[in-house]
Amino acid sequence: MTLAPAPTAPAPAWRTPFENDPAGNTTATHAECIAYYQKLASAYPKQLHMAEAGPTDSGLPLHEVVLASDGDTDPASTRRKNRRVLFIQNGIHPGEPEGIDASMMLARDLVQQPKLHKLLEGVTVVIVPVYNVDGMLNRNSTTRVNQNGPAAYGFRGNARHLDLNRDYIKQDSRNARSFAALFQKWQPDIFVETHTSNGADYQYTMTLIATQHSKLAPALGTYLQGQLLPALYKGMEQKKWPMTPYVDFEGKTPERGLRAFLETPRYSTGYAALFNTIGFMPETHMLKAFAPRVHATYDFLKTMLETVGQQSAAIATARTAATAGMAAQTTFPLAWTLDESQHETVQFRGYEGRTKPSEVSGQPRLYYDRAAPFTRPVKYFNTYKPTATAARPTAYIIPQAWGEVLDILRRNGATLEPLARDVTAPVEVYYLEDYKTSPRAYEGHYLHSQVQLRPATETVTFHQGDLVCYLTDAAPVRYLIETLEPQATDSFFAWGFFDSVLQQKEHFSDYVFEDVAADLLRRDPALKQRLEKLKQQNPAFGSNGAAQLEWVYLNSPHREAGFNRYPVARWLGTGRLGQ
Repeated sequence: MTLAPAPTAPAPAWRTPFENDPAGNTTATHAECIAYYQKLASAYPKQLHMAEAGPTDSGLPLHEVVLASDGDTDPASTRRKNRRVLFIQNGIHPGEPEGIDASMMLARDLVQQPKLHKLLEGVTVVIVPVYNVDGMLNRNSTTRVNQNGPAAYGFRGNARHLDLNRDYIKQDSRNARSFAALFQKWQPDIFVETHTSNGADYQYTMTLIATQHSKLAPALGTYLQGQLLPALYKGMEQKKWPMTPYVDFEGKTPERGLRAFLETPRYSTGYAALFNTIGFMPETHMLKAFAPRVHATYDFLKTMLETVGQQSAAIATARTAATAGMAAQTTFPLAWTLDESQHETVQFRGYEGRTKPSEVSGQPRLYYDRAAPFTRPVKYFNTYKPTATAARPTAYIIPQAWGEVLDILRRNGATLEPLARDVTAPVEVYYLEDYKTSPRAYEGHYLHSQVQLRPATETVTFHQGDLVCYLTDAAPVRYLIETLEPQATDSFFAWGFFDSVLQQKEHFSDYVFEDVAADLLRRDPALKQRLEKLKQQNPAFGSNGAAQLEWVYLNSPHREAGFNRYPVARWLGTGRLGQ
């Protein structure tokens, strides 16, 4: 694809490392990137402000760049002025660096080119120049084996070998903790995180993951599908960058259709959706040369800024309606699955997939024939349906012992009120009846899934200092529900924050408990009747003395109250607990 010349070429002193390379195959180092923004901030202090925004695991700080036409860098003041906030984050995977270079160029052009100043009249732009500072410092030329340039780049993992685009909910890294504080500070209307794809070969330079509309509040999902996405696709087409939804086939070729990406809250756009922020991950195509990938990213970010300004009122209306709808919402989805009964149709520009013998194994291998391009209609499955839901409680009660969880909740906007005295109250608790655990570590955790719960209403005593989180209209309700309900895909239970309750701390010696169990059954005919019924229904159980003894123990007063009991309680009362 032929690149259109820049409308106004920058002066030599303001060219980025990417622009200074005639081959267009160089991305800035971390030091070059930060120094460039510092230079901009010094030269244009009324329009561009740069500050440190918290630590990262590398030991170097995260940075925040704010562009505002009136120089206002205060989020509260910005909201009072009814300005939209566009938050752009780059370098979460520093081996995918297009956004780093494109944002440097865009920030410069916004302050240097008078005809672009109008783009900032109603929109404040917040840029994180490099999110994964750690990975950007780990520069190499080999780890992105599937990618066509640049000559050298950063590494996907951070200093703790974490993929930060799986860390938005659990926040193991200092990077994620600093990001959360920055995100909560700005509460952006639109969030963009720049990426490069992996996967199939096709004609497009730019593909796009948008927040899954089925997961957004209805007002936001309708606005996204009906107004925002059509404008973005049209704008990119006009800039000579035809765009397609992120290419994710079932298989490697499009015959069975494109499938929309399900971004749960571990991912940036899934996290943003919990706070009624529409998120985007533009994904340039890995096999295109680096220069067109940077220019496509630049034009996407510019198109986004143009569109947010043009649709400012519609965005504000949709977010206000989403907030009002959430205030009245009583049931929330926790997990999702693709609805294959519904699909759209897109005109997809691809290359024919063929096979030939592998030079390595001699076996058939896939390749894409660039001599055989095609444009044809392809099914696009872009609707998800909930598979689990939870009713909204009045409040969650979290014992003060779970300090790590409490810290994460506070960092993400939750208000936690400590009990002033011991309180005994009826609450809903969950017993963890069954779950599956991944056999291998995933991002430092062994994930739980397929969680089966047994809810029970019990009278529980909570102690002075235990924390109550009320789900008021001002609370981050959806965030709280999707982290504190164990069945949610990315709940704190799923990530293993409560694993210690899954192990018994006391048990019995069978030869001692045999007599205790026999006495329990004599004194409780109903318990004995349940046992006999189970033995009749399950012959294997009926012939297993140890299993029967365990069953009696688990259904007796001797069972540990805390074993397999999820420690976060749901309070369904009114007013304030204990009042």
